[in-house]
Amino acid sequence: MGKYLLKFNFLMLLFFCQLSLAQDNKVTVSGTVEDSAGPLPGVNVIVKGTSTGVTTDFDGRYVLEDIPAGSTLVFSYLSFKTQEIPLNSRTEINVTMESDTQSLEDVVVVGYGTQNRSEVTGAISSIDSEEIASVPVATADQALQGRAPGVNVVNSGAPGNSPVVSIRGLGTPNNNSPLYVIDGIIASGMGDLNPNDIENIQVLKDAATTAVYGSKGSNGVVLITTKKGKGTQKASLNFDAYSGVNFVSSRYNVLNTQQYIQYLDEIDATPTRVSDPQYADFINNDTDWQDEIFRGGLMQSYNLALSGGNENSNYRFSGGYLEQEGAIIETGYERFNFRANSNFHFGNLTIGETLGVSFDEQNPERDSGGRSIIEHAIKISPYLPVYNADNLGGFQGPSSSIDGQDAENPVRVQTLGNASNRSVNIIGSLFAEYVFFDKITFKSQVGLDYSNFKNTNFIPSYRDDETSTNSTPYAQITKNTGIYQSLTYTNSLTYKDSFLENHNIEFLLLSEQQTIKNESINASSRNEISDEVEQLSLEGANLGSSSSEYVRIGYLGRLNYNYDKKYLFAFSLRRDASSRFGQSNRWGWFTSVSAGWNLGRERFMDGSIFNNLKLRGSWGTTGNDNIGDYRYSSTLLTNFIYPIGGNPVQGTTANGLGNADLKWEETEMRNIGLDVGINNNQFTLSLEYYNNKSDDLLIDRPLAYSLGYNDPVITENVGSVKTHGLEANLGYNDYDGDFTWSANLNFGTSKNEVISLGGVPSIPGANFEGEFVSRISVGEPLFYFYGYKTNGIYQTQEEIEEVLTANPDQTAVKPGDVRYVDINNDGQINSDDKVKIGNPYPDFTFGFNFNANYKNFDLNLFVNGSIGNDVFNTNIYDLEGMTRPFNAGTQVLNRWTGPGTSNSIPRALGATQNTNASDRYVEDGSYTRLRNLVIGYSFPSEFFNDTFSKFRVYLSGQNLLTLTDYSGLDPEIGRISLNNGAARDNFELGIDRGNYPQPKSVQIGLQVAF
Repeated sequence: MGKYLLKFNFLMLLFFCQLSLAQDNKVTVSGTVEDSAGPLPGVNVIVKGTSTGVTTDFDGRYVLEDIPAGSTLVFSYLSFKTQEIPLNSRTEINVTMESDTQSLEDVVVVGYGTQNRSEVTGAISSIDSEEIASVPVATADQALQGRAPGVNVVNSGAPGNSPVVSIRGLGTPNNNSPLYVIDGIIASGMGDLNPNDIENIQVLKDAATTAVYGSKGSNGVVLITTKKGKGTQKASLNFDAYSGVNFVSSRYNVLNTQQYIQYLDEIDATPTRVSDPQYADFINNDTDWQDEIFRGGLMQSYNLALSGGNENSNYRFSGGYLEQEGAIIETGYERFNFRANSNFHFGNLTIGETLGVSFDEQNPERDSGGRSIIEHAIKISPYLPVYNADNLGGFQGPSSSIDGQDAENPVRVQTLGNASNRSVNIIGSLFAEYVFFDKITFKSQVGLDYSNFKNTNFIPSYRDDETSTNSTPYAQITKNTGIYQSLTYTNSLTYKDSFLENHNIEFLLLSEQQTIKNESINASSRNEISDEVEQLSLEGANLGSSSSEYVRIGYLGRLNYNYDKKYLFAFSLRRDASSRFGQSNRWGWFTSVSAGWNLGRERFMDGSIFNNLKLRGSWGTTGNDNIGDYRYSSTLLTNFIYPIGGNPVQGTTANGLGNADLKWEETEMRNIGLDVGINNNQFTLSLEYYNNKSDDLLIDRPLAYSLGYNDPVITENVGSVKTHGLEANLGYNDYDGDFTWSANLNFGTSKNEVISLGGVPSIPGANFEGEFVSRISVGEPLFYFYGYKTNGIYQTQEEIEEVLTANPDQTAVKPGDVRYVDINNDGQINSDDKVKIGNPYPDFTFGFNFNANYKNFDLNLFVNGSIGNDVFNTNIYDLEGMTRPFNAGTQVLNRWTGPGTSNSIPRALGATQNTNASDRYVEDGSYTRLRNLVIGYSFPSEFFNDTFSKFRVYLSGQNLLTLTDYSGLDPEIGRISLNNGAARDNFELGIDRGNYPQPKSVQIGLQVAF
């Protein structure tokens, strides 16, 4: 009870904070605020020392009523110098704002602090709030796609599913996900954040920026800063909303009933349901199963935020609601978000808090028999109806003996019963900061990342067909619950000073401890009496639970130095300990060194077109401990029943073999960068080259089953991977005149190669139809596709005999079967002929963003793409495999039926070798996608009698156009979540098993500010 009371008190304490202030002899003052280009809307005009103020309207006008005649007005706006103007009883003050070049260079959030961008020596990409919120997404991490060079984001179409995010390619066969830090709190992810609450995102990519996070920095770091009230901002209320629809327009071309019956007749596989007159009514059906599972899903979002502040405090409260129906029936995502951020200043002391709470519910895509909904929709017979009231459950499916196949009714799989994944997520912090002698700052912070989840699945009894091919005579109930809790304690001491005029120094000392606890309970049972009771019982019960604890301790020292902001130097040293390693190897050292030369500040550059020209370079090491807990020690498993004396007895066995010598996986990073700004940043350019090498890879090595372990692998430090690539970011801004526009293009390349596996020849990966189709081996990229090369179709027996010379009397392979390449020329086709047949990781990713404004109209166009990645399309097996009387693609009507009829699609019901993993299933997955298109109009403030400082309406569309040669529904292959949402591992990268495609969507929206 005590720990729950402690958590309750912690949450209540986070919420308690806010403001107030005063008055005198009154006047009313008005005026206009502009810059060199004309009126400036949105400028904060505050009475100094109070919370009284307004923002300028669309025409730059403001009015302040009944304020003290002796007041001072504070005019502030992003990227402009703040001006304080005494009122002196005047009733009109017009102001021209001046650009703040130091503000324009940005203050960039870095690990455990901030820096002026001109002083940064590492590789950092920035994404602002407008870019994040411009694309309506269910999870905030989806908004990263295409926004930063070197950041590869593969989205999933399933509502609520997080994308696969990697920074600068793949550097390890383990978890490649970056570290997420939200307002200084190390977080498990960012998917539950409301995108409207995010102020900016900084992506840290090299050792100079990530080594400060030590053991967590090897995959890159994503720093998220949430919105807060401004120090001189009057109370402001913002509301935005959108509503729309999302849909999938693509379909596989499969056989209709007439074509299907004709096809079965031609291959002598006509099923009983077609030939037996008692089933004649079925033949009149022509069900489009893809249309049955896809729908137009509604989506809506509402957000409300209140913010403000004065010299002594600031605050921001927000609430949001999102609902997205999926494009596949009975899938969807719903989320409620609440956030409160506040700061209070008491002289040299600042205290504050951040708190975010979300309530999520996802209705996931369901599977059955290891097949996705889409795979079932492809395979099931088109003459079967969706529903049959005479069958238990009310659905109709195929019978193995009557229809010759066992695909399941996809509508029944997805809609019978229910499935939901619910969670409550809390992320928050309390901090206190005290400044000594204006140079030394001590900060103490405690952060909490907490999640409580409950996943349920209920399937009532059903019987789809006459022979019970697909049936369950009882209701099935599954309930999984769990808690994730991460507490991070951080204490830091920062010394910042300037001496001898141009020497600037900042020194940071920091200690940090993170403790993560996981607990879960998994239970299932059945009910043979009722389909109405969705509760667990002892009938057919299965129960399990688990718990784990992970502790990481770190100490950090960092030095930043620059001379006149021209010559830059940075050094960091971190020592971390991880509980995932044995006593002798728990501690690791991680360091970085970086330097920069800001040529743009040299005298010989005076008068040049360059306002920024900086060379920089970095070197350092980071760590990785992303493995399971307790791998250094042998573990026991008790879920076994042994018959002893004829009675079942609970037994315990060794689960896995421990490795006390496990140590840190380390990544050595090198980076060279160039930053260019021309004509006051009208044109900008950033270039990067990186070369990383990961050593002592933590890899699971297979063990012989004869050793008797339940989990026959051992984790070892046995390999090396190198990764290198180029990145570029180009921008252009034209803000003169009524028509203003800006454009940004970013792109990145990445290549990885396995250097060593510690003597292990290869590590097999994903399995398809009994074969491994991806693997890791020395000299090749991680997770490459592995199989046979094809060379068309055998047309004659002579062609077969020319290839299979080692066994000329074989009869399995016949004309019309797939012709594989005999790589080693030994006269036979076997596993020795398997080679690399594809690489799922792209050679090149890019994003292009274009903004334009003409008077009150605005336009945004965002395009992203991926070039050079391959997809292993298992749907080709379903569409062209012809192994059984499943439905198929229309292309089988052009299959091989005799010499010269086809050199790409084999004969029906051919040799078993025809479905071997081969380049027949590998396609170019490159694509270019119109990710977002927005057209908006902002009404002049006088249209509503100055009631609103902003009133904008817009129309937007996502994924409206995709250019690709890929034959599947979507070339962007994200995570597939089969078996109740358990995402498959890295080896599944780029394998399309009927994945949930990304839908197109259209919305109309409104943004209002008071």
